[in-house]
Amino acid sequence: MIFKMSGKVRTRFAPSPTGYMHIGNLRTALYTYLIAKKNGGDFILRIEDTDRERYVEGAVEVIYNTLRQAGLKWDEGPDIGGDYGPYVQSERMGMFKEYALKLVENGNAYYCFCDKDRLDEVRKIQEASHIPPMYDRHCRDLSKEEVEEKLAAGIPYVIRQKMPLEGTTTFHDEIYGDITVENSTLDDQILIKTDGMPTYNFANVVDDHTMGITHVVRGNEYLSSAPKYNLLYEAFGWEVPVYIHCAPVMKDHTTKLSKRNGDASFEDIVAKGYLPEAVVNFIALLGWAPKGEEEIFNLDELAENFDLSGISKSPAIFDPVKLKAVNAAHIKKLSPEKFLELALPYIKQSVKREDVDLNLLAAMIQSRTELFTDIPEMIDFIDALPEYDTAMYCHKKMKTNEETSLEALKAALPVLESLDVWTEEAVHKALFDLIAKLEVKNGWLLWPVRTAVSGKQFTPGGGVELCHLLGKEETLSRIRRGIEKLS
Repeated sequence: MIFKMSGKVRTRFAPSPTGYMHIGNLRTALYTYLIAKKNGGDFILRIEDTDRERYVEGAVEVIYNTLRQAGLKWDEGPDIGGDYGPYVQSERMGMFKEYALKLVENGNAYYCFCDKDRLDEVRKIQEASHIPPMYDRHCRDLSKEEVEEKLAAGIPYVIRQKMPLEGTTTFHDEIYGDITVENSTLDDQILIKTDGMPTYNFANVVDDHTMGITHVVRGNEYLSSAPKYNLLYEAFGWEVPVYIHCAPVMKDHTTKLSKRNGDASFEDIVAKGYLPEAVVNFIALLGWAPKGEEEIFNLDELAENFDLSGISKSPAIFDPVKLKAVNAAHIKKLSPEKFLELALPYIKQSVKREDVDLNLLAAMIQSRTELFTDIPEMIDFIDALPEYDTAMYCHKKMKTNEETSLEALKAALPVLESLDVWTEEAVHKALFDLIAKLEVKNGWLLWPVRTAVSGKQFTPGGGVELCHLLGKEETLSRIRRGIEKLS
């Protein structure tokens, strides 16, 4: 059956269930999804599970969960069906040999009866002669009678693609442009193995065509295979899809991100306190540059702004600093209600007090939060004042030392004790009135107060905010303790 490509864009993500999904895999899925949604098309999920040696139990569910968590909802797939199924490659096995036999019939493929020993010997000779290793086409010109005789004798065989021996093959890639190769360099690749199973390359072509796939996104390591894909499409008389080959995502300038190297998965990164939508945003920027200055997008905005012209030919470096910055930007864009909802489990790790205004605390920390996992340590002073060194009171910029800090706390204590109403406005007025009265710089008074009530060098708010949050009784108790420590 030949499917003519309609005007509707159809893309596919076809992962192998061999473990968790690393960032490079997810980027392929994301770009595939964005191309479909940008063009009002369909995004298809196909599971390629024929590599049984590397198959990992439960990996299919990992694929489902990762895509769902990333927001990449598929329009057709194994779990929801569709008009082009089945969507699991192992369930499509019956048709591949039939398609290969069609190629044999029209002269674009042939039976190869060479055994492993002969192939090994050929390879040894080629290596010794410094010839690029490839099949020597020993069975390419067997007569019809010879083929039938060997088939009747039950001799094991593979089916190989018959490559043109002369001329060139040109294919177009949206990122790399037109690429031309000499046909003489193309190996007569195996299409069907001795066990009747298709090779990865052949199954991909047949599956993509029979599913009506119009755009294929994959890593640039498949650039060398693209001419073979094109020749298969031409041999069948099928329309060639649009190719988008992407440069790899690198851990550094020399090492690719890889499952085998134990590099972090999407789930690992989210578990470290990153927002899924921020990670998706960051992954989109690994090799793609949007037009204009804006880089912070939700998934719908990514689909709206995504353009193939923005994809780079150069490898992308996974930058943890950039990831954290993108995450912080997404956290800042959350509504106060949503931020509190997401932050609450982390807040509760440190704050057990019932009298703390959580809305006030959330408002205080939202703009200062880069990772949710930073929150517990950020606010661990609220329930109990940590032990701290009085050297913390010394701040060159604030022009404070232990002596001036003692003076500042002694001046602030009675002023705060006299407050009948404990609001942020009241605390602010009291302390700033005192600053004016003493004719000192703001920091001279506020730094010691902040230090005394928090016991920390870095806090999610200033002295006034912290006093308000902690409440009058706790604030006064901590200031008295600060006076004792400095006396």
